[in-house]
Amino acid sequence: MSDFRRSLPDWLPRALAVLVVLTLLAPVFGWAAGAVGYAEPLENAAEETGAVDSAQPVDIALLPDYSVAGLGSAAGTFVSAVVGTALTLVVALGIGRLLGSDPNAE
Repeated sequence: MSDFRRSLPDWLPRALAVLVVLTLLAPVFGWAAGAVGYAEPLENAAEETGAVDSAQPVDIALLPDYSVAGLGSAAGTFVSAVVGTALTLVVALGIGRLLGSDPNAE
């Protein structure tokens, strides 16, 4: 077994498997949200308080409304889930490495 595989935590394969399953289910969640008429809670609060009228649109967004230009709704949601999961995992692992202790230190 390589040194790299030995240095991985025991929980990592299970955690990655869960992330893969959730990512594959992302289009189903997107479809279900549309089917039940789900709206973001922050958008609901903005509408109820009248903040929508004074809102300024943001012209830049990595994946606006969880979509990708040129892809359908399910495919766009899937790509957004993959990108978002990967970015979150990379940032979390990076922070963990910065803050964590060296398991091989004596």
